[in-house]
Amino acid sequence: MITKIDHLGIAVRSLDESIAYYQDVLGLICEGREEVESQLVRTAFFAVGEVHIELLEPTSGESPIAKFLDKNGPGIHHIAFATDDITGQLAQAKEKGARLIHEVPFAGVGDKLVAFLHPKSTFGVLTEFCQGTH
Repeated sequence: MITKIDHLGIAVRSLDESIAYYQDVLGLICEGREEVESQLVRTAFFAVGEVHIELLEPTSGESPIAKFLDKNGPGIHHIAFATDDITGQLAQAKEKGARLIHEVPFAGVGDKLVAFLHPKSTFGVLTEFCQGTH
């Protein structure tokens, strides 16, 4: 079951420049940075209440984030929903006709299992499910 909005993913060209904006202009505190080598991306997180902002900077031109930036420019990339049963959530989505990008969850940022639904089946919104592993 979906329990909350976990985070909004925002594609950026430069983590350093973007972090400065979120800290200096909005007054938020960067909770940390992490690189996800499997996705060719570096991330930074900011808490806004119980929801997080995830900044995503590509580490390679082959990164899905680099391709997103080339096509769309910087901006909102995805919405992530926390779930207490990611496998069941994927099965339900597939059964109801959603196209899965990932049939099996994989390790994402912050010790979470993650998987994505294709935006062509979610009214144009790249949708992520995530579940904590602890």
